[in-house]
Amino acid sequence: MVGGILPSPALQPVQNLPVRRKQLSLALGVLLARVAFGTRPADAQTVRTVTCGGASYRYIFAAPKFNRPKPTLLLLHGAGGHATDLFLPWRDFAATHDAVLIAPELTRERAFEAIAPAVFRCIVDDARTATAIDPKRIFIVGHSMGGYLAYDAAMVQSEYFAAVAVSAAALDPEDEGILAKATRKIPIAIFIGDKDPLVPLAPVRRTRDLLVTAGFPVQYEEIPSHDHQYELAADHINRAAWKFFEAHPLQ
Repeated sequence: MVGGILPSPALQPVQNLPVRRKQLSLALGVLLARVAFGTRPADAQTVRTVTCGGASYRYIFAAPKFNRPKPTLLLLHGAGGHATDLFLPWRDFAATHDAVLIAPELTRERAFEAIAPAVFRCIVDDARTATAIDPKRIFIVGHSMGGYLAYDAAMVQSEYFAAVAVSAAALDPEDEGILAKATRKIPIAIFIGDKDPLVPLAPVRRTRDLLVTAGFPVQYEEIPSHDHQYELAADHINRAAWKFFEAHPLQ
């Protein structure tokens, strides 16, 4: 498992009780509806549902109104979070940079990791039916659990995604073999707070060194005094990730 989708006992999943599912589904529906209908004239913003491999997935979708091929960001949130966690910090930035945002609601089930790369591609392909997406500029931003999944997608779908930005995540030693799945040395930007209480610096530095040794283009940054909360450093990470993406379209 890449990075361990459930990295600590404190983040263990709740039981899948029917009542709990209904409560979460209702809460998510209200939350996503608020995002979807709080639109601005500059973009088309909604919640879409797509079937991938026999299962349904919901994602927040926002696209600039101009019908020309646009760069696209697939936003992968952390464990216990929701699609809005990365969508909201990116929304205004994307609107001013003519970018498409795709933020799926992720499950914490371990079995999802094996199918995640295919599901992410399926979701992006669905978004391509709704707006013009530049196939050479489809990028991933993953935080925490989403960062672990971003590494999976980067390696398995290295010819589909142009580049990846990972925040607060590292590869576990037993998962080093996943690098061999990449048919292209996909560029990867890594961000980690030096005060992150959940993800120590050592495994992130080890991941950086592993990727560099394997020949992947890597940009690495330790953010001073930053903890695990993406939104607290979102302005900096978003701008740095975007600059990295602009320099690394799919060749």
